[in-house]
Amino acid sequence: MIKKKIVCGAMAAVMMCSAAPAYISADTYVYAEYDWAGSECEPAHDPSRDVQKYGVGNPFNYGERNTPANASTAEIRAINHKMSVQEVKYALYKEIDEHWDLISKRIGQTEREKVYALFLGLGTRESTLGGNGDGADLETAYLDGFGVNSAHAYGTMQTAVTAFADCNPEFMKEDNVPEMYQYTFNESNFYDAIISNHMGIRKILHFVQLCIDEEKMTGYQVIRNSLKAFNTGWWYMAEDAGAYRTYADEICAMAQFYYNEGHLYDNVFTWTESPAAAPYRTDNRWDWWGDGVPSMEPVETTSEPESESDTQIATAIKMAPTLLGDANLDKQVNIADAVLVMQVATNPDKYGQGKTDVSIKPQGEVNADVDGKNGLSNADALLIQKFKLGLVQSL
Repeated sequence: MIKKKIVCGAMAAVMMCSAAPAYISADTYVYAEYDWAGSECEPAHDPSRDVQKYGVGNPFNYGERNTPANASTAEIRAINHKMSVQEVKYALYKEIDEHWDLISKRIGQTEREKVYALFLGLGTRESTLGGNGDGADLETAYLDGFGVNSAHAYGTMQTAVTAFADCNPEFMKEDNVPEMYQYTFNESNFYDAIISNHMGIRKILHFVQLCIDEEKMTGYQVIRNSLKAFNTGWWYMAEDAGAYRTYADEICAMAQFYYNEGHLYDNVFTWTESPAAAPYRTDNRWDWWGDGVPSMEPVETTSEPESESDTQIATAIKMAPTLLGDANLDKQVNIADAVLVMQVATNPDKYGQGKTDVSIKPQGEVNADVDGKNGLSNADALLIQKFKLGLVQSL
């Protein structure tokens, strides 16, 4: 990765003369030519992990919601607002990993980190990945009222109201992605950062189906035109290259910046038309994507929520344990882990995934499922206790 020279400290001091967003938090740094900003840092996941096979493993322990379902809109947005760029990135990866087989098949891309990068490009184009200091809390086209405008959008991907079930019936229905749960349109769902990502990815796949089945597109044109449609609503092939230049093709160029220069997992971000992606704004930029074959062939998927309170679907998603027995994710195994498992088993309405702020996290449930049977029970708690007491040598 090419190192950039830091040219000043607090970015807010130089934003008036840069092409970057209008506000960046004071501890963010701007780099040479103002082409990217943020801080380099270590990945949040274990760097020895096989990301291609397992994904990053949800190191921030996101559930199926980022916020409690009973929180107020103000509380939900405040939580999203505090997310760092790195947290915003990993929140996207959590949803990609959860639906990896489906996404990979539909868009014809088998390299997981290229898909990560593409969605970083999309998130950059739509919200600068929260680098303005907003986290995942960015809303547009809301002045007409909640859900009135079809362009009313929120979150990292700026997912529009049209993605949700039970939105304005005059809007085009997006009911052609049965493999992914379609959340009901209400404030609790619309403003939740994780649900917004879920529905944004689902919206992309909605357009993928139209590109493949209706327009008979192949290769990179499927994702290219699906991105265009995500922005405009039109999935037809455009004759004018200008229809792609500032959106789909720019997303591809920015994706290559993150992918090629080592910024998939840190707090670094760029912005539309910045010099950071200039080397990748070539006529053949989509060659980077490869020659995979997008397909509408059936994909076996893990179970989706039967209702919006049924959020326990992250545990079976190729998520590898980080430390067997570590239910509360404190990086050690002790009696507290056994207690949490018993609480999940006996009071799932309070301690089951996504129920409350004391619920077990998806990674914690994977770690604690040690008895060889799917799902947590008192048998798992007993094994953890025996391990802690030295009655069994391993989990």
